[in-house]
Amino acid sequence: MVMRGSSVRLPLGLRGVCAALLVVLLPACSSGLRSEGGESPPADSALIGRPMPAEGSGAGNYLAGRFAQNQNDLVAAADYLQRSLAEDPENVELLQRAYLSLAAGGRLKAATVVAKRLLTFDGDAAIAALLIAEQQAKAGDWTAVEATVSGMPKRGLNTFMVPLILGWAKVGQGNFDAALETIAPLSQISNYAALHDFHAALMNDLADRRMAAEQYYRSTLAGTGGSTLRTTEAAMAFYQRIGQPDKAAEMLAHYRQDHPESSMIGNGQTLSRVVDSAAAGMAEALFDAAGSLRQGRASELALIFARMAVDLQPDFPLAQVMVADLLQGLGRLKDANAMFQEIRPSSPVYWSAQLRIAANYDDLDDIDAATRTLETLAEQHADRPEALIMLGDVLRRHKRWNEAVAAYDRALAILGPPRPEQWGIYYSRGIALERAKQWTRAESDFLRALELQPDEPHVLNYLGYSWIEQGINFEQAMQMIEKAVAQLPKDGYIVDSLGWALFRSGDYAGAVETLERAVELHPEDAAINDHLGDALWKVGREEEARFQWQRALISDPEPELKQDLERKLAGGLQDTMVMPEKKLQIR
Repeated sequence: MVMRGSSVRLPLGLRGVCAALLVVLLPACSSGLRSEGGESPPADSALIGRPMPAEGSGAGNYLAGRFAQNQNDLVAAADYLQRSLAEDPENVELLQRAYLSLAAGGRLKAATVVAKRLLTFDGDAAIAALLIAEQQAKAGDWTAVEATVSGMPKRGLNTFMVPLILGWAKVGQGNFDAALETIAPLSQISNYAALHDFHAALMNDLADRRMAAEQYYRSTLAGTGGSTLRTTEAAMAFYQRIGQPDKAAEMLAHYRQDHPESSMIGNGQTLSRVVDSAAAGMAEALFDAAGSLRQGRASELALIFARMAVDLQPDFPLAQVMVADLLQGLGRLKDANAMFQEIRPSSPVYWSAQLRIAANYDDLDDIDAATRTLETLAEQHADRPEALIMLGDVLRRHKRWNEAVAAYDRALAILGPPRPEQWGIYYSRGIALERAKQWTRAESDFLRALELQPDEPHVLNYLGYSWIEQGINFEQAMQMIEKAVAQLPKDGYIVDSLGWALFRSGDYAGAVETLERAVELHPEDAAINDHLGDALWKVGREEEARFQWQRALISDPEPELKQDLERKLAGGLQDTMVMPEKKLQIR
């Protein structure tokens, strides 16, 4: 049986859950990049091609650079702006745009050269100064870091950044007491108290002042928002290192109590020291700043600070995740995957990062790479179902129904007895089974999904529609679809399902009324317009029916529907015509 009708919007898939988990682990205007709150960023394939022309006017390169920035093509933007800057080297706007684009693209050394030139014209360019300080720290010149940062005004982001960087610069010079004194004022500001305690813990830990370090670790974890993967990881590593594994287990228990959905820190896992140098401490401060900027939706600046953190501390998984996540938000999926790939297998975030890689491959239409990644994960961790669930989702989206069913079968074998939160897996497998023409198993899965999650509207809709298409359980099926519409009255696909059910029952007037509402909710959908056309024809409104079929024809219908529309536009919906089976759309 093949069906078309109401589209079913699936629940949050595993890829969405993994993305959400990684984002919540991160701490929470620009030169042209679109932030996450604006229009959808273009995919990699839509961005500016390379190589760029070697020559061009300054104005032309500037405009090309601005366009590249608008398209989030970081490399092209920086290259074009640098060429424009070569013809107008004292243009402050060009200097600013060029160094920010270079830094956002990860070319920090080249960005620093431009930033130094900018500071000769604009001494208040705070991010330029921080970039220079990061490069000085990377070179181990802590006296220069202190000189660069000490004169910066302590406002905005610099309210906490300046004390933290100065504090770590003093650690780099071996003066721990001065470092702690430098960051102490942050403890008096409620918004920065937890930040102060964490960095004080890290500094005391590095100085092997165990009593003070423990005090500040515990204070951090007890503070508002202080119990994060990063702070817990640092505290657990401290207790493991000083030979108190029971207290490390206590930290883990508290973290899991606050974050029951997370399995990123496992029992028995040996953790290394989070901050083992002044450079790593400064990287931690830059990471904190990136999180603050990200929460403020300043995506490009957050990306720059996260890149600086990774530059100072290359083995910094959470900063690597943030860089990759921000790149993904800008549509740079290949670049995001390259950063995810840098995360070491021993990291607590490695598993979720690999799932994100597979999801990005899928979005890039590289299904072979996606499935290889997921199969590798499934082999590495035969006791974990997540990779197999995502594999099933990927294969189902690409209409490889039997392979999707096999993946879901393997995942459910790992999961064991059904639990309420697993309803979505049974629903997804049911869809794949129905499309693979295995209706008996599909029906069983839909019924199981409803046992686990009674009255779930998408399952009610799909199963109810399936029964109507088969001419069985009609009264119960109509009640199920009506219940789904009552829960989601603005879901045009489910409303369409009710309209088509009314059509199949012979209530053409009711079908017209319901399908008109569905078209209002989703005027761009070819199938819904087709349904309305059929219903209009049945009530004698033939010209309006043709209009809806024509509208469906220009809305990029699937090949089977396109042929059906062309046939109806040529000869109408004949009473003797065998009605095509309608196929549920999964969106």
